[in-house]
Amino acid sequence: MDVLSSLLSTIRLNGALFLNADMHAPWCVNIPTGAELARLLRPEAHRLAVCHLLLEGRCWIRLEDGDPIELVAGDVVTFPRADAHVVGSDLQYSAVQVDHVVQPRVPELNRIRYGGDGEKSVVVCGWFAYDGDGSNPLTDALPRIFRTGLRHRAAGPWIEQSIRFALAEAASAGPGVDALVSRAAEVLFLEALRAYIETIPPGQSGWLAGLKDAVVGRCLGLMHESPGHEWTVDALAQVLNLSRSALAERFTKYVGVPPMQYLTRWRMVVAAGQLRERRGDLARVAASVGYESEAAFNRAFKREFGTTPGQWKRRNQAAGPAESASQPH
Repeated sequence: MDVLSSLLSTIRLNGALFLNADMHAPWCVNIPTGAELARLLRPEAHRLAVCHLLLEGRCWIRLEDGDPIELVAGDVVTFPRADAHVVGSDLQYSAVQVDHVVQPRVPELNRIRYGGDGEKSVVVCGWFAYDGDGSNPLTDALPRIFRTGLRHRAAGPWIEQSIRFALAEAASAGPGVDALVSRAAEVLFLEALRAYIETIPPGQSGWLAGLKDAVVGRCLGLMHESPGHEWTVDALAQVLNLSRSALAERFTKYVGVPPMQYLTRWRMVVAAGQLRERRGDLARVAASVGYESEAAFNRAFKREFGTTPGQWKRRNQAAGPAESASQPH
């Protein structure tokens, strides 16, 4: 499994579409923060990302404190941390709250009509929940907002058709529609993410840029594939046919922390996922992420999460499977 896929799997990314609308000018809508959206869409979610796909027409969008961006048909705009934003035919109009336009219910996605009698824009909106109330390498590396021209992507026509099909099925409430809508939404988010990664210029630093670097990407791959292996900087450098100092310098330049510090954080993320899913006792979890000593594992886990793995496991088991693992800071 590649690094990005392993991270998405570990943080349990899942999503759905929540708005399918014919918006007629004039219209302008406030989309609240992820925490507020979660109360409407996924109360148990700690974190949300938001994605808008414009299927037809034109509109404008901006962060509350940002500059306006014009969207045309086929554009996807993504908010990885679900910052509050405004979207409309003209952002000078007084904006209404999203729950004034529609009461979001998943997977009930009947097409709605909103606005005046002017030009029509067809807007589809999705949310994406992921585990953790702290940081993770992916969302830390992404900007607050980015736009993707879906129709310029090889997979664009197929994804658009998939979204339209999922919307039609959601309106008919057929069997398996929850899973269908969820998968369509997740594919949309993933393709937007892949497109953004491809635009990162050579030489730029950051975790996502590191994925594209031949050396750093391979190093991350080794850690993610075998987090329990007895890795050292020397061992990684030997596999990568590089000197120890050159690897440490290059890795830190891209990722922002030395290799062993990153490995420790990744091990704790993996361990938290295993504890959340009740996969074995503490000793087995500790061994799976490279700790022969349960005491050493407890200390490392507490440094990252502020609590011992035993306390964390009891709290999350009491909260039930809907509660999510915290990510390391």
